[in-house]
Amino acid sequence: MGFFSPLHPAPELPIVERRNWLIHQHYLHKDYETCKVIIKEQLQETSGMCEYAIYVQALILRLEGKIQQSLELFQSCAILNPSSSDNLKQVARSLFLLGKHKAAIEFYHEAAKLNEKDWVKPAALFTLISRFCQAEEHLNTALQINKHDKTFMTLGKVHLLAGETDRAIEVYRRAVEFSPENTELLTTLGLLYLQLGKYQKAFEHLGNALTFDPNNYKAILAAGSMMQTHGDFDVAMNKYRVAACAVPESPPLWNNIGMCFFGKKKYVAAISCLKRAHYLSPFDWKVLYNLGLVHLTMQQYASAFHFLSAAINLNPRMGELYMLLAVALTNLEDVENATRAYEQAVNLDESNPLVNLNFAIFLYNHGDKKRALDQYQEMERKVNLLRDSSNSFEFDPELMDMAQKMGAALQVTESLVWTKPGKDSKSKPHSAAATKTPGAPLGTNQALGQAMSSAASYNKNIQLPKGQDFQLAPPSLISHPKRRSGDLPGKSRAPTTAIV
Repeated sequence: MGFFSPLHPAPELPIVERRNWLIHQHYLHKDYETCKVIIKEQLQETSGMCEYAIYVQALILRLEGKIQQSLELFQSCAILNPSSSDNLKQVARSLFLLGKHKAAIEFYHEAAKLNEKDWVKPAALFTLISRFCQAEEHLNTALQINKHDKTFMTLGKVHLLAGETDRAIEVYRRAVEFSPENTELLTTLGLLYLQLGKYQKAFEHLGNALTFDPNNYKAILAAGSMMQTHGDFDVAMNKYRVAACAVPESPPLWNNIGMCFFGKKKYVAAISCLKRAHYLSPFDWKVLYNLGLVHLTMQQYASAFHFLSAAINLNPRMGELYMLLAVALTNLEDVENATRAYEQAVNLDESNPLVNLNFAIFLYNHGDKKRALDQYQEMERKVNLLRDSSNSFEFDPELMDMAQKMGAALQVTESLVWTKPGKDSKSKPHSAAATKTPGAPLGTNQALGQAMSSAASYNKNIQLPKGQDFQLAPPSLISHPKRRSGDLPGKSRAPTTAIV
């Protein structure tokens, strides 16, 4: 009878690596949903310190097209394990996909220092990026030999892809001096000035483009958007009629027409045009944002919830979207989810004081005065920051009146940061207050479009400490771009949209 030694139990893996094999298995089988569930459990157990779980989660996010979020996770991996060249290569890869080529090259250099023998994977991308950045030198040489419109255009695109807007503008400016009748160059330069908020220069170059080519729909859309931004809705609509002959199936065109109707308070026509824009571009979150905004104004809160939820699924990192969703939920009497939406809004937003004011009103109406005061003070902090950054910035009188009433209800009137509005300033229930500074318009082009709209909120009675009550005017979603020299005169009287 032989002798059998007792079997030694297999050593347990450290808690940080306990589920790595399971994560790896599901990732290889492309079972990403299960993989994300396991990753979540692993990160909860390890307090977010499991490098492999974060690494795989970043890979999945990148496969889903969420490049910025994957970049942040790969950067976390690089912090947890700075000696890993793989982490740095993934950071470089994400930067390359985001168009940040110079930063990508720097990270590839760092990865090469950590592992000089590992050259196969980054070699192709490194060569590609290097050639891309060397294009500037060759194009400048070509311009010295013989100036040509296409050479200028290509060099300008190189600077834009590298995120160098100022240098791109300088290139296109030189190009326009060389070829003053080239409508493509004039339009591109006008759009770049429009992006920077230099409306006078933008209008000048776009006007020159239309002089040489009255049917240039890109210039027409841009000029119409500028007029729309400054409240000239009828003039903008005339421009859009001309553009509709050239591009009748353009989502930005119908988006802008819809918001012109919204500015003229023709809400049914606005919804009709926005629905057409949504049909032509179903995954454009800004069209969904505008649809939610119009339905909020019409007090159709279920429809507003539908479109705002869809917009959040496409753009989950915009605080104002969550605020508008909370407004809809409040009117639908879903207090729990409205609270969650407001909390998400204040976590994401860093500059808009209205988000905090709306949340403060909501909390006060539901009896939580302590948290309401906290949000009110955070609103004051943001207002002070806005004042410091722009001396010419103006706040909406309705918004100031609302803040005054809220301050009185919270008994903090002695510390209000806003000047008390005049006697004629009255709150108007269910109205959409206008923004007071011209800003980057909202639309389809991500380079030009930013959220700038008004929003109708709920109308509740706030119980004053002395037993009085008053109607709180609907908060409005304000925008606060910094004024720049060269802006066109005028005020934006309604939410507007962007262009091409």
